[in-house]
Amino acid sequence: MPTMKRDAIREFFRRLAEANPEPKTELEYGSAYQLLVAVVLSAQATDKGVNIATRKLFAAAPTPEEMVSLGEAGVTEYIKTIGLFRNKAKNVVALSRLLLERHGGEVPQQREALEALPGVGRKTANVVLNTVFRHPVMAVDTHIFRVANRTGLAPGKDVVAVEQALLKRVPKDYLLDAHHWLILHGRYVCVARKPLCGQCTVRDLCCFRDKTA
Repeated sequence: MPTMKRDAIREFFRRLAEANPEPKTELEYGSAYQLLVAVVLSAQATDKGVNIATRKLFAAAPTPEEMVSLGEAGVTEYIKTIGLFRNKAKNVVALSRLLLERHGGEVPQQREALEALPGVGRKTANVVLNTVFRHPVMAVDTHIFRVANRTGLAPGKDVVAVEQALLKRVPKDYLLDAHHWLILHGRYVCVARKPLCGQCTVRDLCCFRDKTA
């Protein structure tokens, strides 16, 4: 697989930044805690579907204390339109309880502490660290994994390999927002089945051989 050259990578991100200077997550949240819960709920679900559920959930239980009080059955009622809702309700209540017991109800800024919470893996921890705390980390989901490999930006056999490659190859001045640019590009342009190459602003930089019209 061809790999994108350094000068092409810089231009790649320059164009994405020019088109969207302040990229943001599409998940709706009002606090670090709410983003953490929203990301946990977003596994195998769309951001749109999660937002529909969390608007009512966060109105009823905006804090860890209130989420624990709501309980698994209560949380389930709000999120039953989301895939894997029973297990997610269990994790949301459990992580809320641990935040209260271990961290004074605050979301920790350390990866190890985040990953010790129920339902929180490496990707979820990276999303929170980057989006809320502005750590220069890379949360690789299916969209970013596809874009990194298809374009030749940062090829890798698994998400950890792609994450490490991106951290090395993305220019430092673009790293803080790279996660959002890549996920949005993968969600709306470089889509899975038939990428919209004709609408792509970085088409000429991309190493993908089977470009669509």
